[in-house]
Amino acid sequence: MAVREVLLLGDPTLRMTSEEVTDFDALDEVLIDLKDTLTWAQSHYGMGRAAAAPQIGYLKRVVCVQMLERSFYLVNPRIVRRSEETFEVWDSCFSMEAKFFVKITRNRSIKVKYVDENQEFHNETFTDDMSELLQHEIDHLEGIMCSDRLTDPRNIAMRQEWEKRYRTPGLGM
Repeated sequence: MAVREVLLLGDPTLRMTSEEVTDFDALDEVLIDLKDTLTWAQSHYGMGRAAAAPQIGYLKRVVCVQMLERSFYLVNPRIVRRSEETFEVWDSCFSMEAKFFVKITRNRSIKVKYVDENQEFHNETFTDDMSELLQHEIDHLEGIMCSDRLTDPRNIAMRQEWEKRYRTPGLGM
């Protein structure tokens, strides 16, 4: 349908809590716009694997994941379990124009309950990079940015420096 403007860090909409989706009939256009915007952002920034509806100004609990190995939607996702084990990850965001990265801590594994675009229920465990990715996107639904998770101001890097030092080819963001 349309590529929407990606809201940037500082826009108050990104700090709002998203509402549950109750009307799936009204969801089709949003799903298409979210996927079209994600596709554009991946091409424009040369990285990225997912986007959350609040990033395009739609305050509903919707996430679009688009990777070579798997693409899917999560509607009304909830993290119902987090592993005690954590790991550090360099994170960035389209809402920061992927200009800088922050080193933060995420849970190694999470269990997520969600509904897909066909209203089918899922209860799935995600580990490592998928765990990190979905924690990032579900944070957006709560009005939380990855930069909020930064605990040490020395753990921030501009994209050019991050790419020189840390980027693993083929992993995206």
